[in-house]
Amino acid sequence: MPVETNLHLCGIVTQFLLNLQSVQTMPEGVMKVARVGIHIGLLKAYLSFFFSIISSPLLSNALSGCNGPCQDLNNCSGQLICINGKCNDDPDLGTHICQGSTPSPPASGNCQPSDSLRCGSQTYPTYTCSPPVTSSTKAKLTNNDFSQGGDGGGPSECDDKYHSNSERIVALSTGWYNGGSRCGKMITIRASNGRSVKAKVVDECDSRNGCDEEHAYQPPCKNNIVDGSDAVWSALGLDKNVGIVDVTWSMD
Repeated sequence: MPVETNLHLCGIVTQFLLNLQSVQTMPEGVMKVARVGIHIGLLKAYLSFFFSIISSPLLSNALSGCNGPCQDLNNCSGQLICINGKCNDDPDLGTHICQGSTPSPPASGNCQPSDSLRCGSQTYPTYTCSPPVTSSTKAKLTNNDFSQGGDGGGPSECDDKYHSNSERIVALSTGWYNGGSRCGKMITIRASNGRSVKAKVVDECDSRNGCDEEHAYQPPCKNNIVDGSDAVWSALGLDKNVGIVDVTWSMD
């Protein structure tokens, strides 16, 4: 029984004993009436206590799956944890149970962090959403090695394969990846130098998980990343050693 429950029960019993002790000093006629009143009061207290217990949410045994409602991790099934009132993957374990589920869209186009992930001494925000996609969506272009053993970690999420960096391919932040709905789709990326390139979406730049072997021990992606291969950078006439460049992109 929880500590709060024990304390509440002890309080009822203590109050009953104090009231009973004070009755002993009353005249006998008054004493009988007082005893009846005390027992009625005690009965009401026990009934109130009983109904508060059976209505307590702590007794709920329902377990939620991916994106199901929760109050704490005890409400979530398996290895899922409660994040912002919904059951989701545990970033510390690096699970991908909910990876295929479509992330919740931002309420008003303003995508806020859903949680945070600690990697060593650094803490990074995690996201399930990205800014709205438009005809000229602002993004940060980064460089990714899609080949086996590269800094992209595991195989591409869309086809479970590794790819040559000579292919014009990209990974999109979790919100833009949208549960895989953009897999195999072509996008157009435009750089500030006026050059553009068409590239195929083959992977997710995970904005929810990171810092594990599957993600090559890299932190979670920000929510506005287009992670391009060497071929994408070359087609745009950009130096991949710069690391990150402002671009815009749109669906074809």
